[in-house]
Amino acid sequence: MIKAIALDDEPPALKILDNFCGRTDFLTLEKTFTRADEAQRHLIRFPVDLLFLDIRMPSQSGLDFYKSIRQETMVIFTTAYSEYAVEGFNLSAIDYLLKPYTFDRFMQAARRAQEYYRMRNTASSPQEQALHIRSDYSLVRIPFADILYIEGLDDYIRVHRAQGEPVVTRMTMKAMHEKLPAGEFVRVHRSFIVPLSRIEHVRNKMLRIASIDIPLGRTYETAFFSVFGKE
Repeated sequence: MIKAIALDDEPPALKILDNFCGRTDFLTLEKTFTRADEAQRHLIRFPVDLLFLDIRMPSQSGLDFYKSIRQETMVIFTTAYSEYAVEGFNLSAIDYLLKPYTFDRFMQAARRAQEYYRMRNTASSPQEQALHIRSDYSLVRIPFADILYIEGLDDYIRVHRAQGEPVVTRMTMKAMHEKLPAGEFVRVHRSFIVPLSRIEHVRNKMLRIASIDIPLGRTYETAFFSVFGKE
C-alpha cells in the first residue's frame, strides 16, 4: 500500500483527492493539509511514499515545498495553472494533474506512482541488473552494462548510454552513486561517475571512454587508483 499525504490551500480540492484515493486499492491518503508548515512537521515524524502537492499556494509554492524536503518521496503536482508543467517535469515528478481533472486522469497518475513504487521496492535479481530512474514523467530502465558514464549538472544527472540518447533526471551525484553496484562504478570527479569496465586508458589525469575524455579530479585520485590500478 502506497502511503500519501496531500497539501492544497483549497479544502474542496483535498476532498476530491480524498475521494479518488479512497476508490483505489493501492493508495491510502493518510492526511491532508492546507498549510505547508503543518505538512512539513508531519513529514519529519511520519515519512510517506507519495505527495500530492498543489503548486500555487499563498505561503509557499508546492515546487518550493518539494525542493525543501530531504526524504526521497514521489510527487504528483496538482494545479490549475499549466505554465508550471515544465518545472514539474524538471523536478522529476511522477505526474502533473491539471485541475479540474477526472478520476480516469487521476488513476493514470496513480498507476505511474504504483509502477515506480514497485520498481523502487523490488530488489534486483542477478538477471535484472539495471538502474531505474524517473525522467520525463516516466520510469526508465537502464541496464548497468549500457551506461557509458554519468554526468552531474547541478541538481540534475545525465546518464550517457551506449544505446540511445542520454537520460536526464533530478538527483544528486551522491544519491546516484548509492544506486550503482559497488565495485563496478567509481566516482572520478565531482561531476562524473564511470563504470570501470568502460575505461579504455588513463593518461594525464584524463580517462578515455568511448572516445570521450573525462577528467580525474584530484580529490578522487587515491580512491580511483585503489580499484583501477596505476597505469
